[in-house]
Amino acid sequence: MDESKAGNSHERAQCRSLRRLVVIAGPTASGKSSLAVKAALRLQGEIVNCDSMQLHRGLAVGTAKPDERERCRVPHHLYDRLEPDEFFSAGRYMDEAREICRAISARGHLPFVVGGTGLYLRALLEGVFEGPSAHGELRRRLTQSEQRSGPGHLHRMLQRFDPQSASRIQPGDVFRQVRALEVYFVTGTPLSLLREQKVPFRGYRILKIGLRLPREKLYDRINFRVSRMLREGLADEVQRLLDAGYSQQSKGFEALGYGHVADFLQGRISREEAVERTRRDSRRYAKRQMTWFRREQGLHWIEQAGEDEEALQAFMKLYQQEDSWITLPEND
Repeated sequence: MDESKAGNSHERAQCRSLRRLVVIAGPTASGKSSLAVKAALRLQGEIVNCDSMQLHRGLAVGTAKPDERERCRVPHHLYDRLEPDEFFSAGRYMDEAREICRAISARGHLPFVVGGTGLYLRALLEGVFEGPSAHGELRRRLTQSEQRSGPGHLHRMLQRFDPQSASRIQPGDVFRQVRALEVYFVTGTPLSLLREQKVPFRGYRILKIGLRLPREKLYDRINFRVSRMLREGLADEVQRLLDAGYSQQSKGFEALGYGHVADFLQGRISREEAVERTRRDSRRYAKRQMTWFRREQGLHWIEQAGEDEEALQAFMKLYQQEDSWITLPEND
């Protein structure tokens, strides 16, 4: 046999022996959870949450969290993990989600990573560098230095200590300049060099699916979902959070609609205004999600809502095609 053909055959065999992982991403209200449950039932899968708001307890109706029936049919992980005022970094998500995916694979099951938080997905697959915690006094001194010396002072300083970061950060972006200099002065290492130390999630073959609907159809689904959430008790859910002592500055109130509904409950706006503002914010968020996922390499788009039988058929077709999968090598 020709040596090059033999080598290619060996590589293909190695690829097929790797563990598999499925990603189902897309904008809010596109039906990701529905497709994931149906596909997981067919393929002996388990679902790993990739939605930052569904991590929080007490936020079920407004985040469209999978209900008890869905969770009974298919194992779900990383839901109801936090209190409404807890913060969960991308690095922490990376560590916990990777551990869960490995455990699912060890059971002989297929991990399905499902959600619309693109930063978490990137952290899981590509790795993330978070850097040191914020240093308030150092940030204050750097900001004052920029004010005293005039615009461009911090950018020139960054060019001296970390030219690669300086080339990526606009001269007017003082916030990111302060952060890059903060990392350098705290660690003694340029931020650009530390970012190169990210470790991707190796040892898996990955199928990345994105749900994409025509804009008007997606917006109609968003509008309907917001109305349904109010009917199904979103106001009661928000009231329980307020009664428990959580303020509108809590992390959980960053979920779509929660702040507007709280304003309605406290008499600052009408119910109709809360609905319309939530719909508006949801449409804007969906647009930002699509912008993010369009940049996601290796993602295969399905042009139907996740509840549609055609979406499951399209998914299964991609699943069965070897060239649909991205291969990540084993650790060295």
